[in-house]
Amino acid sequence: MSPNSRRRASVLPIAVLLGVALAGCSSIGDFGRLEPSLVKDDIHDWVGQEAAARAGAPISAANLTDDERTLRDLAFPLIEPPYDRQRWNAVVYEYGLDHKFRRELWIDDPTVYYAHLQSAYVRSSAVRYSRLSDDIRNDIVGIDPFFTIARRVIDLDRRREAMMHAVADLSPAEALNARARIGENALVIAWVEHALVERCASYRFALEHLAVVEPQAAAADVDRALTQLQQKAAANNLVVAPAFAALPQPVLAVVEPAAN
Repeated sequence: MSPNSRRRASVLPIAVLLGVALAGCSSIGDFGRLEPSLVKDDIHDWVGQEAAARAGAPISAANLTDDERTLRDLAFPLIEPPYDRQRWNAVVYEYGLDHKFRRELWIDDPTVYYAHLQSAYVRSSAVRYSRLSDDIRNDIVGIDPFFTIARRVIDLDRRREAMMHAVADLSPAEALNARARIGENALVIAWVEHALVERCASYRFALEHLAVVEPQAAAADVDRALTQLQQKAAANNLVVAPAFAALPQPVLAVVEPAAN
C-alpha cells in the first residue's frame, strides 16, 4: 500500500465520524449494530493487534483470512461494554482509533455496569431490568456464532502449523508472521473468554443489587437468562487465557519480506 493510500485509509473513519456528528444523528442501526454503510472490511482488524499488545506478544504483518476477519468482527460485541453499544461516536469506538476508548475494554470492575444502569438517563426500574435482560440476551445470541468460527480458526491454525514443517523453503519472515498470527488468533479468543467471565460478574452484581434496591418480579427471568449465559460461557473455554497486562507492553513488530 502506498503512503497516500495509507493516509486515505486512516482518514476515512474520521471523516465518516465527522459526517455523522455534523448530521446530528447516531451511527447505530437496528439491534445496536453500526449502519451497514459505515461498516468496512477492516473495521475490527485492530482487535487482534490489541490482544497481542496486551499479552506482550508479536503482531503479524500477514493479511487476515476471511475467517480471521470474521473472528474479530464477532469478538468485538462480546468485549465491548454493553453500555457503549448506543454511543453516538460508535464509529471511532469500533475502529479503535482512540486509545482511551480501547482501555475501557480492559476494565474489570463489576460495579461499573450497575452504575450505568443507575444513571440519570434510566429513570424506571422496569427499564433497568429490561436493559439488563436485553444485554444478557444479546450476549447469548452472540456466543454461538463467535465460538463456531473460533473452533474453525483453531483447526485451520493447527493445519497451518503442520504445513509450516512441511514447506522447506519457507522464509524466516513468513514463518514469524504465521506464528504471530496463530498467537493473535488464540489471544482474540482468550480475550472474549475473559470478557465473558467479567461480564457475567457485572450482570450478577447488577441483578443482585437491583433485587434488593428495586425488587421486581422480572428479576427471576433475568436470573434464568444470566444462568444460561454463564453456562454457555463455561462450555466454551477453548484456549488458556494469558495474564493480560494492565497497560500495553512493547510489541515485536514482525517485518514483511522485502520487495525484490
